[in-house]
Amino acid sequence: MEPAQLLIIAAAVLAFGVISKRLARSVLTPPMVFVALGIVMGPGGLGWLRLDADGAVLHTLAEVTLVVVLFTDAARIDLRVLRRELGLPVRLLGIGMPLTILAGAVLAALLFDEIGIWGAAVLAAILAPTDAALGQAVVSSPKVPLRIRQALNVESGLNDGIALPFVMLFAALAVAAGGAGDVGGAGGSAGGWAAYWLRQGTFGPLAGIAVGFAGGRVVGWCSRRGWMSHNFQQLAGLALALVAFTGAELIGGNGLIAAFCAGLTIGNTSRGVCRCLYDFAETEGQLLVLLAFLLFGSILVWPALEHVSPVTILYAVLSLTVVRAVPVAISLAGTRVKPITTAYLGWFGPRGLASVLFGLIILEQTNVPHREALFGVVIVTVLMSVVAHGATAYPGAGWYAAHLERHRDRPGVEEHAPVTEMPVRVPDPGE
Repeated sequence: MEPAQLLIIAAAVLAFGVISKRLARSVLTPPMVFVALGIVMGPGGLGWLRLDADGAVLHTLAEVTLVVVLFTDAARIDLRVLRRELGLPVRLLGIGMPLTILAGAVLAALLFDEIGIWGAAVLAAILAPTDAALGQAVVSSPKVPLRIRQALNVESGLNDGIALPFVMLFAALAVAAGGAGDVGGAGGSAGGWAAYWLRQGTFGPLAGIAVGFAGGRVVGWCSRRGWMSHNFQQLAGLALALVAFTGAELIGGNGLIAAFCAGLTIGNTSRGVCRCLYDFAETEGQLLVLLAFLLFGSILVWPALEHVSPVTILYAVLSLTVVRAVPVAISLAGTRVKPITTAYLGWFGPRGLASVLFGLIILEQTNVPHREALFGVVIVTVLMSVVAHGATAYPGAGWYAAHLERHRDRPGVEEHAPVTEMPVRVPDPGE
């Protein structure tokens, strides 16, 4: 990266930072701002940022960012609390998410008949995860009942790690069905990709669990004895995420699944050291995410827009509305939450960074037929989500909270049922 380009990126981060608290109560979110900056300063705009979409900068940043996001998101989830307070998050993940993948795949197969059923499944799985960073107020505003914020928070923290195995499995099936050859060294045969998937899905979690358990215990032991400073406790989180990722890759497992499992393990076996992980996610991790959105706007948006079609726009719109809202409504049947809550949870399922990074994996590391077209649909969908969900997050949270406040004193209001609060990736930006 040239010095001038590095200067532009640093200046953009500083310029947004000095007014970030003022913007926190507006319709402008950090992802919106940095995507817009990338579009304006990229090759399709002023041309100040000219980075090769196939270059090492984008690939490395995307991979490291996804590893950190998967690790820290999983570490925030307390499975003991989740088991004790089964409810909305479990319904959203266990019922809503599979139905979302199914609905997205059926819609994609109908609109893009050339990609085949497994290509449609790949697209649906890539777009299944939600990203709380696109609408901070939705999961951080104290005006919104904790139970509802918690549901979206837990869903966002777990669904990217849950979706990843399906993305890889469907990609292998798409390659095998299309006769496109090799998948990550698996060979073109059905037995080859089955063995590859077995290695990925077995060695990855095992490596992640081992690194998360052992690493968490070591960090906790050294911290309690005063051997380890607070700063290096934060860095240990990044180091453990990368150790899990690279360790799994070296033994033939999936490094991203390993990073997710490592975070989930350390978050539930060494919870005392997790505060440092949250601090890292709120600063250095947030910087990685913003840089990824900047490069998303600079490198990926313009090429996708050049080939956009009415069918692509139609799929993106339906993916963000019907494909999300109907499964959410089905998953919440019988919970006695108000229809406005169902609509709120159905709308605020933004597609963000995980979808882009999963798409990059399919584009660069597989031979999925029509993968360029699939990636273009992902980019358009995420771009629309950044704008639509970002612009409605703060006013939507306020409107929803005000509506529920009028019913607070009525008996049996499910939205105000007590739950145990878990940390969020994006704290209240107004703090």
